[in-house]
Amino acid sequence: MAASEATGPNGAAGSGDGLYDVIVLGGGPTGENVADRVHAAGLSAVLVESELVGGECSYWACMPSKALLRPVTARSEARRVPGVDEAVGRPLDPPAVLAHRDAFASYWKDDGQVRWLDSVGVDLVRGHGRLAGPRQVSVDGGRTLTARHAVAVCTGSRPLLPPIPGLAEAEPWVSRNATSAQTVPGRLVIVGGGVVGVEMATAWRALGSSVTLLVRGDGLLPRMEPFAGHLVAESLAEAGVFLRTGVEVREVRREAPGGPVTVVLDAGDEIVADELLMATGRGPRTDDLGLETVGLTPGSWLDVDDSCRVKAVGDGWLYGVGDVNHRALLTHQGKYQARIAGAAIAARARGVPLLETDRWGAHSATADTDAVPQVVFSDPEAAAVGLSAAEAERAGYRIRVVDQDLGAVAGASLYAEGYRGRARIVVDLSREVLLGATFVGPGVGELLHSATIAVAGEVPVERLWHAVPAYPTISEVWLRLLEAYRGD
Repeated sequence: MAASEATGPNGAAGSGDGLYDVIVLGGGPTGENVADRVHAAGLSAVLVESELVGGECSYWACMPSKALLRPVTARSEARRVPGVDEAVGRPLDPPAVLAHRDAFASYWKDDGQVRWLDSVGVDLVRGHGRLAGPRQVSVDGGRTLTARHAVAVCTGSRPLLPPIPGLAEAEPWVSRNATSAQTVPGRLVIVGGGVVGVEMATAWRALGSSVTLLVRGDGLLPRMEPFAGHLVAESLAEAGVFLRTGVEVREVRREAPGGPVTVVLDAGDEIVADELLMATGRGPRTDDLGLETVGLTPGSWLDVDDSCRVKAVGDGWLYGVGDVNHRALLTHQGKYQARIAGAAIAARARGVPLLETDRWGAHSATADTDAVPQVVFSDPEAAAVGLSAAEAERAGYRIRVVDQDLGAVAGASLYAEGYRGRARIVVDLSREVLLGATFVGPGVGELLHSATIAVAGEVPVERLWHAVPAYPTISEVWLRLLEAYRGD
């Protein structure tokens, strides 16, 4: 069956009459997983998407950005290995890197994702969907779909632009432009020191741009341990990025479309560039979803319970899954929530009390608040899960912080000569379990899942002592951290 306006899967009432068990608004990874889960449980499902099936992650975020960054980090790591360093001394080949990126973004075509929908039996309706009352969705103001059981809003988030005079008229880059640009800007100004700002500064500087990174606060990656932002800032500076902290943009001017852009700072000085990337946060894509028809405020985040059901809507038919609920704005967390929401929708549709079938915690999302992992694919990488030391203290925990120089671990010294990195664990002294962990250094993203298991599973430190890391790997840092905690 083609993913089109045809009959529903498994012989259920399908798009011929617009009646489905579940309607999913938004065809990114979150929406795809909700639709897949409910269909696998025997419910009919339709996915409504106004752009490309696969969403932001596939075409403008996770996949293209990491395709841009991998050549940067691979070359950087190889340059630190004797015998290989001279062989990789040349600059990156921008056309080859951009072509590689285009392939990872499937050339901005969603044929493969549509075929996947076909294979799992989920219908697809292309167009902009808006709520039109309880369990009702209007597509592009015409066709109406009706849900027997649930509507799941999975429309994600969008870039936020601050109210700076001249900014809108200057047509700045946002994250989509930065990950899909077909040419390397000679001069690039980036505003924002979070993940997007740091990753794009890393990528475009390595591709040949003269990059200026402007940060309002006093450092980079403010949601991580301070040392993470410090080490990444050092590396960016060594790569030639001009970093300015404690500054704000007062005005932006672009005299002609495609011409140079002038960024005026609060101190009055000006920076002229070819492009300006605003990496200043995200807001919910809920401003044109018809939320007002069900008593909600357009443009607001959706407040949900742990099954991702919207609290303020009666009868429990509306779900907000992924970025729109503001719990954890990360693709992997949206997919996690989708598994939770899909299982909860299916159980409620069968009239099964959730607690009777929740042996695995399948209907209650907790890892999107207590054990959220994130990797910043800069050079070096920064990876963290759970609480930072400051967050743990603010939450009232009695903690102990243990730090370790990653460069002193044998596996790291083999990974790259002159390896620079740092690891930290935050231990809850009352229970002797990990509340959080942070790693900074080349290749540390692959260390993170072991830390996530320790935090999410609340594994006692005394048991972690018996999880023996292989030698010589970077994972041996776990042994050094635990030795320091024990006082060995």
